[in-house]
This record gives sequence, C-alpha cells and structure tokens, in this order.
Amino acid sequence: MNIFVAKLSFDTQSEDLQKVFETYGSVSSANVIKDKFTGRSRGFGFVEMDNDDEARQAIEALNGSELHNRTIVVKKAEPRKEKNQSRSRW
Repeated sequence: MNIFVAKLSFDTQSEDLQKVFETYGSVSSANVIKDKFTGRSRGFGFVEMDNDDEARQAIEALNGSELHNRTIVVKKAEPRKEKNQSRSRW
C-alpha cells in the first residue's frame, strides 16, 4: 500500500520516515519529496508497505502523531489525477 505523509518538518529525511514506519512492519520504500530546484523538502512524502494490514495499522497509529515536533497527517495515498482532468470543459 502506498501511504501519503504530510505536514513533515523540513528536517525530516526519507530515512526518518522509514524508521518510524518499520515499527509497524516491512517498508519497501520511504521518500520525502524535495523541490527539484532547491533540494529542500516540500513537507510531504510517501511510504510503500507491502502488507496492507501492517500499512493500515501504521496509518491508524501515526496519523496525528508527532514527528520532529510536527503533528503529521498519514493516510492512504490516492492515485494522482492528471492536471487537465480538474478543468471543466465548456
């Protein structure tokens, strides 16, 4: 399951996410998204867990928890929408 993690501290690294989520099961990847020009964190990331039960457990336990002095938002990632899909056509 792909998990979206938001409201991260700009100091949070991918390795930090991996460690936190490994408490709940096997993590296949953890990635803090960075600005392509500055290299600075954009304040959100994604964690991939192969076992859906472990992923649901992590979401339930970590949503609203604190990481690096920030209350984080953790939820199942939704498929990315195409940019043109959100525009109305007249």
